[in-house]
Amino acid sequence: MGNGVTEPGRRAAVLGSPIAHSLSPVLHRAAYAELGLIGWSYDRFEVDENGIGPFLEELAGRGEDWAGLSLTMPLKRAVIPLLDEIGDTAASVEAVNTVVFTDDGRRLGDNTDIPGMVAALRERGVESVPRAAVLGAGATASSALAALARICSGEVTAYVRSRARAEEMRGWGARLGVAVTTADWADAPRALTAPLVIATTPAGATDDLTAAVPERPGTLFDVLYEPWPTPLAAAWAARGGRVLGGLDLLVHQAVLQVEAMTGRTPAPLAAMRAAGEAALAARTA
Repeated sequence: MGNGVTEPGRRAAVLGSPIAHSLSPVLHRAAYAELGLIGWSYDRFEVDENGIGPFLEELAGRGEDWAGLSLTMPLKRAVIPLLDEIGDTAASVEAVNTVVFTDDGRRLGDNTDIPGMVAALRERGVESVPRAAVLGAGATASSALAALARICSGEVTAYVRSRARAEEMRGWGARLGVAVTTADWADAPRALTAPLVIATTPAGATDDLTAAVPERPGTLFDVLYEPWPTPLAAAWAARGGRVLGGLDLLVHQAVLQVEAMTGRTPAPLAAMRAAGEAALAARTA
């Protein structure tokens, strides 16, 4: 537990739409409590693409001591033109999930999803893989490619539902320095033989793949955290494979956000994970 550092008025929040389901307040508040940041608060606000500009302008005029913001969909790209600077990681995927406010009023954007994904994998002993598969082609899939650029030494196959999505994933691969090939979603069962499979699809999209889980599966990183486990994750674990879920990603990216916003390192990973697990358990009780 921290020493009870009182900093009245320091604020942070998560923005997005929809936002009511977000676990970020639970994680960040747990970190503040563990670090003893008594005067800190963390809230959530429903904000869409049209509202992000006015929201930032209103903050600037309030005179409150804001430390930073967490951003979820649909704001990760919409916020970029409104920032003074973005880090290389965020620029690489054109997605910002973290905004830090400097003492002189500048807005700095970064992306903690990518290093958070790498950290979650490394925590489970996945330091490098010879090849990987990505299920899906949305914004999270591009972050997955950026993470794989750091740990995958070979080819990444992306399984997608349209030619346009395939072209998009190959483009991201070229930009990120990842050797990406694409395959039709109908061939997705083949993905499960890869040493590392990252599922970035919405709930229900991979349910039909459970019968294709191999006898000796590798590692599955399913970015969903509710409902959990997904049928694919449950089938994977039943075969003895290593499974990571959306909470692993959420906690590790939140750790980096807390460190960026508070200047305190290390952030309390264990306390944040425990708080997230308790919150999810309460939702399903």
